[in-house]
Amino acid sequence: MKLLPLPADGQTPVRVLTIAGTDSGGGAGIQADSRTMAMCGVHACVAVAAVTVQNSVGVSGFHEIPPQIVADQVRSVVGDIGVGAAKTGMLASTAIIEAVAEVCREVGIGRDGAIPLVVDPVAASMHGDPLLHAEALDAVRHTLIPLATIVTPNLDEVRLITGITVTDQADARRAAQALHDMGPRWAIVKGGHLRSSELSTDLLFDGENYYEFPAPRITTGNDHGGGDTLAAAIACALAHGYPVPEAVEFAKEWTRRCLAASYDLGAGHGPVSPLWRLSHS
Repeated sequence: MKLLPLPADGQTPVRVLTIAGTDSGGGAGIQADSRTMAMCGVHACVAVAAVTVQNSVGVSGFHEIPPQIVADQVRSVVGDIGVGAAKTGMLASTAIIEAVAEVCREVGIGRDGAIPLVVDPVAASMHGDPLLHAEALDAVRHTLIPLATIVTPNLDEVRLITGITVTDQADARRAAQALHDMGPRWAIVKGGHLRSSELSTDLLFDGENYYEFPAPRITTGNDHGGGDTLAAAIACALAHGYPVPEAVEFAKEWTRRCLAASYDLGAGHGPVSPLWRLSHS
């Protein structure tokens, strides 16, 4: 694969902002985003929306950051440092989603702004632990997703958001259409959780055309942070000026390699690992 360029010594790198929750176990959330961004030669800026209590086994609690503080973090970073792209992850509540949407529109982040936005509509951890209050799903549908340049749900999130259970590619196309009807420029339905095929095929839709991104499925129990990694890699490629289909193609292969390099950690699921790039620079 063609890797994103690393900055020269002393050169200011491309910047990407992640608006998401922390993972105290270091496998997902802002920690996963920041690892991928660093390995893609990108300076990671963060707006912390929630602090989770979690490890490799699961999430036992989380604390929401006050919505105004979340918005102020975004405003502060964009106003001074500037970013080439942004992504969202765990936003936890309706109030935080509304505050993030408002500040993104204010600073030019989103489908109608100068700064592309990747929306990863995190609703639950890979263990099934809730990371979004149930009543906030309407805000995801009607406030957050319409702001997206691209929305990147996994199949469980697709079901929660659209009501469509994806079991094959025909279902995936219906789901992509339903997501696109909510207002993003692009919608992707990820196939990583569709275990009926030897291929993991992600389906991208722009309202007219479907793009398929198949890859050999990697069998591993260490896939914590895979969704965050894909969304972060898309944001990095968009910040480098890639068109959306090329950004998704890059991110798909990036995430596949991170899955291949995943490692054991704790008693549960270990993380995908972008550290493979250290031996390919």
